[in-house]
Amino acid sequence: MNILLLYPRFPKSFWSFEKTIALLGRKAMLPPLGLVTVAAILPQTWDYKLVDLNVCEVTQAEWDWADLVIMSAMIVQKEDLLVQIQAAKRQGKRVAVGGPYATALPHEVTEVGADYLILDEGEITLPLFVEAIAQGQQSGIFRSGGERPDVTTTPVPRFDLLQFDAYAEMSVQFSRGCPFQCEFCDIIVLYGRKPRTKAPEQLLKELDRLYELGWRRSIFMVDDNFIGNKRNVKLFLKELLPWMVEHQYPFSFATEASVDLAQDQELMDMMVKCNFGAVFLGIETPDAESLTLTQKHQNTRDSLSEAVHAITRSGLRVMAGFIIGFDGEKTGAGARIVKFVEQTSIPTAVFSMLQALPDTALWHRLEREGRLRNKSANINQTTLMNFVPTRPLEEIAREYVEAFCELYDPAKFLDRAYRHYRILGEATYPNKGTGRKKPISWTLVRALLTICWRQGALRKTRWQFWRNLWNMWRYNPGGISSYLAVCAQIEHFLEYREIVTREIEAQVAEFLVSEAKIQPEIKGESKTKATV
Repeated sequence: MNILLLYPRFPKSFWSFEKTIALLGRKAMLPPLGLVTVAAILPQTWDYKLVDLNVCEVTQAEWDWADLVIMSAMIVQKEDLLVQIQAAKRQGKRVAVGGPYATALPHEVTEVGADYLILDEGEITLPLFVEAIAQGQQSGIFRSGGERPDVTTTPVPRFDLLQFDAYAEMSVQFSRGCPFQCEFCDIIVLYGRKPRTKAPEQLLKELDRLYELGWRRSIFMVDDNFIGNKRNVKLFLKELLPWMVEHQYPFSFATEASVDLAQDQELMDMMVKCNFGAVFLGIETPDAESLTLTQKHQNTRDSLSEAVHAITRSGLRVMAGFIIGFDGEKTGAGARIVKFVEQTSIPTAVFSMLQALPDTALWHRLEREGRLRNKSANINQTTLMNFVPTRPLEEIAREYVEAFCELYDPAKFLDRAYRHYRILGEATYPNKGTGRKKPISWTLVRALLTICWRQGALRKTRWQFWRNLWNMWRYNPGGISSYLAVCAQIEHFLEYREIVTREIEAQVAEFLVSEAKIQPEIKGESKTKATV
């Protein structure tokens, strides 16, 4: 069989970084790890082509070649996924769909014509799909029945299907699942609360394959909580270190982790020794009451600001996620988030309004309370909340837009980035190794000149930019390239904060109009009932 693996487009979002990655001559941030893993699990006697629509368009020749089209998507990609399913059906192709979106909202996928739904985790459901194909079934829904696969059996992904030059970073996965029970999170719904990890030698084989194929840049460990199983993580890092030394540190790593990372200095030191340079933390809010209500208890046990400083002082750049709109939240939540970000000098702060994602504890609670505004969801930063909050929606939206714009004011962003890298420069790195010098390309030189021109000449940040760069040269020269890469993010955020402002304000205006129409109807109905 000829299998066309098709990856839908991401909308413009916080994580798309179009303007930033364009400076480096890249087209997308990360590759579709799920689809190349699917290609490795499916029969290797089949032929595969992968088209990432974030990188290039699918051609008519590729449509004609395919016997079957397989797609996977996250919820944020749902709009283009539905479009691509319909496009494939117009081409007369059978379509199989899997991934987090289809698993969460399968009816939305079948309504537009998908033939096969390969839901839950593919190690269990893909063999069921292959068996159905062998039997000539023209459609089907394949589920795991609540069973979780042993990920130590997962094969090395088909990285050879990827167009390496198109991506800013590569991605691998060590574990699935998270031990915590945050009310709003769908990770524990999709992958469970018992973290399952690959064997160290298994992941090293994946790194071997990337090395053989010529990858020599950053790798993002896409685990939703890399340290969910600290024992197994330490066993892996213990094996990773000699591999990195032997290969002269060909990669740098970044990942996501819970804030309790700050409590384990040994683990942070091991990560830094293995060339982990950044970690994304789900902080959500500095309001302890909101954290407790949403059951993110791990963020209430110690000072969040001290945790951020401890991780930064250990040599790991901190990125963090923040949310506004929790139940019982007091006025001024947006300003409190901005204050926390400024105090902790976190350059990259992902900020969004709370969404009730399908099948989460939050979703079910709000459904019982009759507060869900619709039965779908999105996690883009340009979407209003999909439920009725405990304070006025327009107040939350106003605070959100104001805080988003303040967080990504160019001067404030550059100031936080500089302060953060000064702390990193003072970190005592535990025998951190260094690899071979990377060749300097014209693309890199052009990107540097563009940043210097825009931030150091055109904008009001010009004096700040050069002063900070000079001080970085004096106090943290080894961090300059990484520092400038973070500074480049503002090129994306400057445009994106205008998009957020425009789209949220338009949705709020539409919401207020609809509310104004509903209120007279409710009052009229009440008056009629009273008269009767």
